[in-house]
Amino acid sequence: MFAQFFGNYLLNKQLVTPEQLITGIQAKNETRLKLGVLAISAGYMSAAQVEEIHERQMLEDKRIGDIAVELGYLTKEQLEELLDTQKVGYLLLGQALVDKGYLTNGQFEAAISDYKHQYQIDETESESFDDEKAEELIRSMCDFSSEDAMMYTKYLVLVMKNLIRFIGDDFTPLKPTRMYPLEIYKDVYQKINGSFTTDTNIVFESADSMLAFANRFSGEGLGATDGEYIDAAVCDFLNINNGLYTVNVSNEINMELRLTPPEVFDDIHDTKGSVMTFPVAYTFGTIYITLSE
Repeated sequence: MFAQFFGNYLLNKQLVTPEQLITGIQAKNETRLKLGVLAISAGYMSAAQVEEIHERQMLEDKRIGDIAVELGYLTKEQLEELLDTQKVGYLLLGQALVDKGYLTNGQFEAAISDYKHQYQIDETESESFDDEKAEELIRSMCDFSSEDAMMYTKYLVLVMKNLIRFIGDDFTPLKPTRMYPLEIYKDVYQKINGSFTTDTNIVFESADSMLAFANRFSGEGLGATDGEYIDAAVCDFLNINNGLYTVNVSNEINMELRLTPPEVFDDIHDTKGSVMTFPVAYTFGTIYITLSE
């Protein structure tokens, strides 16, 4: 998640514009290889094994490499080798921004040094934040006013992880707001009930951004006329994310939560209380994660 949060930092410091950052992310994404692809290329895993791990990620909040080691498909040494082979995301982003003339090498060097110092990030953490570090960065961005701030923070960290796992890492989180998006195409909604209650939403501004999101998640090659399948794919993503959240909460703090079936609305689903909207700028468009407090 380092590259995603670092992109947000560059925006907040006004070192790049949102348009320049998206261009840099697109260039970075063209050269970054996923761990599964590298494992297949190295002959360590089969395509079927990689697919099996992807399916398990929908049930377990774990990284692909950790699951592969647990299943015996990779040794710890092989995993380390593949992780070393992966190009470091934030360096790719910085190189792309420098190549495009949006940053100088000096500006990038100063920015990355200041960012690591500000959040006390060392080199071993830069590409694999633990949840505690990610929660700290989420708290620095969001001002949750309720006593359930920890629950909302953990939720957003999980969303970020699952966006990277299932949709792609070519995004940056933008500044959260207390307002709903101004332009709304569809709102995918699910309620979490129990000792902790919140309305969760993924809001899309356009049909194109929702189609791109659904295709990345489903891998089905859906078209603009496949409305029901597009809706179902996004509902599946939200349901999987929220299901993993309830499992994590049960395991970590022994709190049992329930989910309502996900629904799709043509406008924002009415919620009670204040709202936190967390924009996520993808290369295909911005999506909005909203939570009610």
